[in-house]
Amino acid sequence: MQTQNEAPLRGVTVLEVGVFMAAPFAAMQLADLGARVIKIEPPDSGDPTRATGPFLDGESSPFVRLNRNKESVALDLKSESGAEAFRGLVAQADVLVENLRPGAMARLGFGPDALLALNPRLVYASGSGWGQDGPLSALPGLDIMAQARSGLMSITGTPESGPVKIGVPMCDLVCGLYLALGVTAALRHRDSTGEGQHIDVSLLESGVSFAVWEAGGYFATGETGRRNGSAHQKQAPYQAVRAKDGWVTVGAITPPTWAGFCTALGRDDLLADERYATSGERLALRHELIPAIERTTLTWTVEELVAAWEAAGVPCAPIADHAMAFTDPHLTERGFFWDAPHPRLGEVRQLGSPMRMSATPARRAAAGPALGQDTEPVLAEFGIAAPAAGPADGAGE
Repeated sequence: MQTQNEAPLRGVTVLEVGVFMAAPFAAMQLADLGARVIKIEPPDSGDPTRATGPFLDGESSPFVRLNRNKESVALDLKSESGAEAFRGLVAQADVLVENLRPGAMARLGFGPDALLALNPRLVYASGSGWGQDGPLSALPGLDIMAQARSGLMSITGTPESGPVKIGVPMCDLVCGLYLALGVTAALRHRDSTGEGQHIDVSLLESGVSFAVWEAGGYFATGETGRRNGSAHQKQAPYQAVRAKDGWVTVGAITPPTWAGFCTALGRDDLLADERYATSGERLALRHELIPAIERTTLTWTVEELVAAWEAAGVPCAPIADHAMAFTDPHLTERGFFWDAPHPRLGEVRQLGSPMRMSATPARRAAAGPALGQDTEPVLAEFGIAAPAAGPADGAGE
């Protein structure tokens, strides 16, 4: 198990005022990289993710995974004593990550201007649906709305299905990644100049940033993307095809891979057909090519197809469900999954960090904390008086 002293962001203190996904996911990345992350939560209920099942012995299974390597401090940010304690933490912190609706932190007295005046070295990172300004900024913005406005849903699904949401909250997650990347860049700037700054990342712009291929088409020709299911918009065959017992993805778009693809299937007729000589020509005739391919693949099992195409040097992979992905032998051998200790649940299985660094590996410490478990020791360490007890509803505004 790696220790914090081996991690690249050791010595960096992060305060997280996060709910649900974007800010907690960003802070999780920073915690994995060794930052000390102190999660600020309202004392009565905490981050709403704590109420999201499934539950293990009363603990939210998603929460203890999304909030690993963090400490929990319970503060009512609407109370005078809670606000004062929070300001005491901000004055000594390096980073604040939050994803409340734009204006919520300012109404509490904790907007960027106020906190940067208190601590000019602070990196203040805000995630939101639409950004901190602009015509949409005051509206609620959830992942599905960002997927819709960003154009992602317009190209996800099939011509028959209509628009489809990506299966994971992609805009939430990539907003979190951009927040974490922005923080690391701002810390480098801060360390060389002494100057903190405000980072503004929106779910909408995060989603639009994925459309690199589509932007190449639209800004050149005015063409917009279409729903093609698993198929590539410009190459063929590059998609999922049916097997006897499942589905296999394949990318046979270069001359060598197309030749290997056909030969492995015993379909020399496809290889000899001049109408399919190039990827562009195959794309134009995809409506007839894929059914012709599937007449053969439907007589093979997934395992047989993968073995044959891999032997021929053709890029391919079976479509796995998450039960298969979470037990994948390749990921297991690479040590991607790990068990994090939790005081009530024992060992909690975690997904690893994709960032593999030889000198400063990602930290693997503990599962998500119990609500407020670190309030007293953290405040005492920072020389802050414990706030008075009272009703709490501030951090989840």
